[in-house]
Amino acid sequence: MANSSTSSATTLYSILLALFLATLRVEGRAFFVFGDSLVDSGNNNYLATTARADAPPYGIDYPSRRPTGRFSNGLNIPDIISQSIGGKESPLPYLSPELHGTRLLVGANFASAGIGILNDTGIQFVNIIRISKQLEYFQQYQERVSRLIGEVETKRLVNEALVLITLGGNDFVNNYYLVPFSARSRQFALPDYVPYLISEYRKILRKLYDLGARRVLVTGTGPLGCVPAELAQRSRNGECSAELQRAAGLFNPQLTQMLLGLNSQLGSNVFVAANTQQTHTDFISNPQAFGFVSSKVACCGQGPYNGLGLCTELSNLCPNRDAYVFWDAFHPSEKANRIIVRQILTGSIEYMNPMNLTTILSLGN
Repeated sequence: MANSSTSSATTLYSILLALFLATLRVEGRAFFVFGDSLVDSGNNNYLATTARADAPPYGIDYPSRRPTGRFSNGLNIPDIISQSIGGKESPLPYLSPELHGTRLLVGANFASAGIGILNDTGIQFVNIIRISKQLEYFQQYQERVSRLIGEVETKRLVNEALVLITLGGNDFVNNYYLVPFSARSRQFALPDYVPYLISEYRKILRKLYDLGARRVLVTGTGPLGCVPAELAQRSRNGECSAELQRAAGLFNPQLTQMLLGLNSQLGSNVFVAANTQQTHTDFISNPQAFGFVSSKVACCGQGPYNGLGLCTELSNLCPNRDAYVFWDAFHPSEKANRIIVRQILTGSIEYMNPMNLTTILSLGN
């Protein structure tokens, strides 16, 4: 009798799993996220690090009104993309104990605040998930899912999934320009540092491809010299830092060219460059056109432009987060994130090269 009950339970689980897989194919696709604090949905909550967003007022506009580990007042870019591709929920942080069973089939978020392309980026944050480890976790994820649905279905799920990767900003603000005469700035002049970053990033993306990724959105950096943190430290009259803007201006076009070259080598448009610098520049040059009051002052913070230190319960806090491009000293507000995702979905080739996300989704599986 016990064996019969076990067999029935196993059969029922198999049926439910098959139904879930069929639903996943119809309603959406798996979604995987790699990168830094712009896309971290809470992995760092499980790590002993200062690079965390697990205390109020973070999450003040999130559906639960509680901090989740997202560096946002509400939803972040992966959340909004997930909604846009038909996901019923955003992929959970890979370190979340809730990520098991059929929830694995939705995808996973491997991102960790503070990391960069280089392993020495963000060393001041100590215990963060560097990109090499994120890729190891992706491999581990596939092994876990294979035990659930088999190798063939796992390969299909990964090949058909959407992947988002966001790296590069920290390699400037939390490495090259972190302190005067940093080790990397002594090693490289800026025009030499950028190609080095691009060559290292290419290795990461090739590894991602080797692990099965076939639809990969790669975001560039924003206008690094215009974030409130840099205005607070480097600006006299609200002008963007010319040196950091130069860094972004070198990095983003070279990133796009590298991606197009990699696609050419692979014979397929696997990698798509998202020009988030241009989207942010649109906000900054004409914030009112997007319904913002300020593109210089952070909603949450202290000091000039609310750009010094961390966003905490003791910080200045704006009453209307939708009026601000920046939530804290570095990160966009939910409203800004929504506009960024709109460009990812429907932007012209100036914003999305060689195609936007709507086109990618229309290509089918």
